[in-house]
Amino acid sequence: MPGLGTSFGRGGATTHQQDLANADCILIMGSNMAECHPVGFQWVMEAKARGATVVHVDPRFTRTSAHADLFVPIRAGSDIVFLGAVVRHIIENGRWFDEYVRAYTNAAALVDERYLDTEDLDGLFSGFDPESRTYDCDSWQLDDGASDPTLQHPRCVFQVLRRHFSRYTPELVEELCGVPAETFTRVADTLCENSGRERTTALCYSVGWTQHTVGAQYIRTAAIIQLLLGNVGRPGGGILALRGHASIQGSTDIPTLFNLLPGYLRMPYADGDRTLDDYLARHRARSGLWSRTDAYLVSLLKAWWGDAARADNDWCFDYLPLLTGDHSTYPTTLAMLDGHVEGFFVVGENPVVGSANGKVQREALARLRWLVVRDLREIETAAFWRDRPESIGTEVFFLPAAAHTEKDGTFTNTQRVLQWHDKAVDPPGDCQSELDFYYELGRLIREKLAGSTDPCDRPILDLTWDAADAEAVLREINGRDAEGRPLSGYADLRADGSTACGCWIYSGCFAGGVNRTATRRAWAWPMDRRILYNRASADPDGTPWSERKRYVWREGDAWVGHDVPDVDEHGGDGPFPMQVDGRGWLFAPVGLKDGPLPTHYEPHESPFENPLYAQQANPVRLELRHSRNRTHRQGAAEFPYVMTTYRLTEHHGAGGMSRFLGVLSELQPEMFCEVSPALAAERGLENGGWATIVTARAAIEARVLVTDRLAPLVVQGRPVHQVGLPYHWGDRGLSRGDSANDLFPMVLDPNAHIQEVKAATCDIRPGRRPR
Repeated sequence: MPGLGTSFGRGGATTHQQDLANADCILIMGSNMAECHPVGFQWVMEAKARGATVVHVDPRFTRTSAHADLFVPIRAGSDIVFLGAVVRHIIENGRWFDEYVRAYTNAAALVDERYLDTEDLDGLFSGFDPESRTYDCDSWQLDDGASDPTLQHPRCVFQVLRRHFSRYTPELVEELCGVPAETFTRVADTLCENSGRERTTALCYSVGWTQHTVGAQYIRTAAIIQLLLGNVGRPGGGILALRGHASIQGSTDIPTLFNLLPGYLRMPYADGDRTLDDYLARHRARSGLWSRTDAYLVSLLKAWWGDAARADNDWCFDYLPLLTGDHSTYPTTLAMLDGHVEGFFVVGENPVVGSANGKVQREALARLRWLVVRDLREIETAAFWRDRPESIGTEVFFLPAAAHTEKDGTFTNTQRVLQWHDKAVDPPGDCQSELDFYYELGRLIREKLAGSTDPCDRPILDLTWDAADAEAVLREINGRDAEGRPLSGYADLRADGSTACGCWIYSGCFAGGVNRTATRRAWAWPMDRRILYNRASADPDGTPWSERKRYVWREGDAWVGHDVPDVDEHGGDGPFPMQVDGRGWLFAPVGLKDGPLPTHYEPHESPFENPLYAQQANPVRLELRHSRNRTHRQGAAEFPYVMTTYRLTEHHGAGGMSRFLGVLSELQPEMFCEVSPALAAERGLENGGWATIVTARAAIEARVLVTDRLAPLVVQGRPVHQVGLPYHWGDRGLSRGDSANDLFPMVLDPNAHIQEVKAATCDIRPGRRPR
């Protein structure tokens, strides 16, 4: 995730779920962990049994809330105000872990004198270009080598942070979040009391934080809190990014993302990465683990193109496609809609249900020449054409997929652990695993191109394309030396072509020729390290901050302890080895497109004005303006309510794995909406009856659940009602219903390109929708 990666250096969870049992306090925010991650939640309950305090902040009272010591209802989309006020509380009350902050963060660094804050520019940072709606971050840089160890200089990061959040008061939390000031203060005090030398607090989040136009900055604010309190790299601390299912982490590590190569290497862009030297000049850091980008990339190119990758052809660097813009999911959908895309593969996704503005998703698919869908069932994306009145020219190929029980391979789970699983049975009939399918597709394409003299075909013809075997693929991902011996870790990688490695952060998973992911313990990237940045569990001399929280420490010249010490590249003095300075970043001079510090902006659709700044919403959010993607103006009277989406335990994702099963469909048989008794009375809604929820994109119907779990909040002096919508339903399967995501616009976070479906505006009326 961009927020974690920018703050600490790596985008994965800093800790593992079992370590939650060691926490003295756990803040769960942006997640309903008990219902959406019930197996991992056992460790929260273990911590509570040991005396930990559990705090849940969420728009809805859920099963997580029921197990919490303190539940705090909050207005969807206002989390940065709440978290920013925690930052202010820590600083103004002198509650930060002083020795940790001075030694292990960039608090003392001086910010460029040209830097101007949102407090100076009424909601904008310096470097904003209103024409392109982008930032030039040149004025955000830190003065090289300049610092103030006393943390008093007005341009030091600590003082910049203090000024930035100075107006994020308990009173503002009450005004904007709907959280009483005294309740907020109780939460902030609880976090502070359970942090420091002897105690640690953990933070858990999920898509309740990410699916916003400022989602990456939600996570950045959490990172700032954890750095100030000294909770990163220590047992019972850190930030746990909860993933939605088994290998979401794996699909970002070995990415399905358009702008990344395996191991979070950047994809080259046409405007500045034409050659390998250009790429390295732009993306290789001067210190830290990213200073070896050349070794990681050359080893990747050798893994992909083998003997064809040589020094005299830049290791086939020019075989990589060059990006020319934003090729993420939603711009691609609009390109399909406008007739610029002929074919589309959908694998393990169901965008007609799972993506925002489902009507546009269906219309876009209808403009294709061909569509390939691989899934276990004929999901909505494969069957979108069935009930459409007009003729559709899209040729749909629905290909049966193998279930996870029918294929070998690894999952990379929430806590970066690779777990091998052997298939239990062979897939039936024509069902294939993804590995088998793409291997066969590649083999057929290579046969058709055999003998071609067109240089454009060389990247495909020169690919290493061996037998489809999951363990062989894992060996290639681990990497090998010139003699074919498995590498022991990423430190073995070289930029001279003598090593090949499919993903540098996974190197070591097959060390010694042993499939370490198949052992009982499994294997965590990087280097089987369970808590990242764990050198921070000891003071600068290598002595544990406390015996109670002892984790790794120095004995003589060696680092020892309960985990693989995270001390690479900085001689044991920098606990954040991916960062150029070895420190956690309170202030981020690079890495995020919407600012070096988190800032409260209202959601793209909001019934309220932003009282902090003239800038209402994130100025660099991706709006994807299109006639088929209409949005609501701020404070639109016809859409007075806030709506948010969420998951249920009984259904999974867009429903393809659950709504086709009788037992799960019986447990949750119908699409519903949650409303408070006050909203039900205001709109004439009856419990168990029908409601129609309306936006500029669509109108959907749902059964009404009248419940106190979504209580109205007082925001800016008036009540605000929130409508809760599970997003699992579509028109296929045993349990059918309207799709919540039809209601939401395609408006995105500029860093992760993820849609804002956790906070938007709507109207709700009694009765079924028109047909």
